Amino acid sequence: MIPETTYSTLRIASRKLATCSEEEINNALKNVAISLEKQKKLILEANRHDIERERQKGTKESLIDRLSLSEERLTAIINSLNSVIAQPSPIGKVVDGWTTPNGLKIEQVRVPIGVTAIIYESRPNVTIDAFALAYKSGNSILLRGSSSAINSNKAIVKAIKEGLSTSRNPNSLKVGIPEALELAPSIDHSEVDEIVTARGKIDLVLPRGSKRLIQTVLDKARVPVIETGSGVCHLYVDKTADIESAVKIAENAKLQRPGVCNAIETLLVHKDIINSFIPVLVETFLGRAQLRCDEQTLLIAKKAAVSSQNEATKNTDIIPATQEDFGYEFLDYILAIKTVNSVNEAIEHINKFNTKHSESIITQNMNNATKFQEEVDASCVYVNASTRFTDGEEFGFGTELGISTQKLHVRGPMGLQALTTTKYFIRGKGQIR
Repeated sequence: MIPETTYSTLRIASRKLATCSEEEINNALKNVAISLEKQKKLILEANRHDIERERQKGTKESLIDRLSLSEERLTAIINSLNSVIAQPSPIGKVVDGWTTPNGLKIEQVRVPIGVTAIIYESRPNVTIDAFALAYKSGNSILLRGSSSAINSNKAIVKAIKEGLSTSRNPNSLKVGIPEALELAPSIDHSEVDEIVTARGKIDLVLPRGSKRLIQTVLDKARVPVIETGSGVCHLYVDKTADIESAVKIAENAKLQRPGVCNAIETLLVHKDIINSFIPVLVETFLGRAQLRCDEQTLLIAKKAAVSSQNEATKNTDIIPATQEDFGYEFLDYILAIKTVNSVNEAIEHINKFNTKHSESIITQNMNNATKFQEEVDASCVYVNASTRFTDGEEFGFGTELGISTQKLHVRGPMGLQALTTTKYFIRGKGQIR
């Protein structure tokens, strides 16, 4: 159970933080970066305990990858924090302004949301990213991680709070507010229900994780939620696609990190190029992933595997796809392959089975490219590029809270602006109605 004092502390902290200058916030975040750097060894040691426990439980390696920190990854995360510091704050920015006929001056201004909460699984990097974006945008945040990353999250939050504490200025309460960050005290599942029903205490909840977690939050929430959907992403190889480029993009989009939400799960191939494209794809994927092929591509794929000189052929899984494979988030080295007769059929399939995350077309036909981007219903739609670019850092946001797959109040990678709302400032000279 989360103590009532936690909610009240977060509310008070959010009000203090909303009055801080951008310089004060940046100085506090710089001290957090220093603290994280100093405590790298402790954080990595805590992470090793989490990894060992999960391996003993038989957790899939692709999910272990989500949990894992390394010296390089932790350095990259701290660099992302520094990127957030370098981002201009959206707070106080005038979105619009006008003067009414009776002389009222109206401005629409960006302000913090208030008290936010994020419910997430596995990834300890989210602990730092979520805090950084919330703090920079003037919001306090309640973190509810998963049991798999409990030691990592505790070590990271400890380092963050120590960094904020060293930022305290004896002449100002506005600098360094460690109370703006709280980690849910236990791993009891009842905490999720408690957070998502804490209307009036929490202003916004962001679930980030499995489809099951997200659906649980959506079903039970009484607090506003931004849905960060699971990633059933597709790559469509059109008949005019450059085959070499298409294979490289498929390789990156599936094999680089299959356990992340912007990796593809289904490959759609135009019928006119399956005989030339599939053998090259098989050669690239040999021994690296299981290919679940539809009837039209199965024999081509098996023939290509048998005729290949690559020794890894012996270990390659090429099996028939089932209907259940389409629309499924494998989060593993598994790729479903389906033949389509046209760009229209590809769009229809994607809109039926996707989770409105990220979709891509490989084509040299710009009419088909435009049609695909306009008609596919997803937060990010690519032409001739990997879906792996759906990422706050890649978009220039510094980092992200997640990828919103809904249409309100924000869509796509969520950076600083996603954690703001607007307020109208109206100035008059005694006008009455």
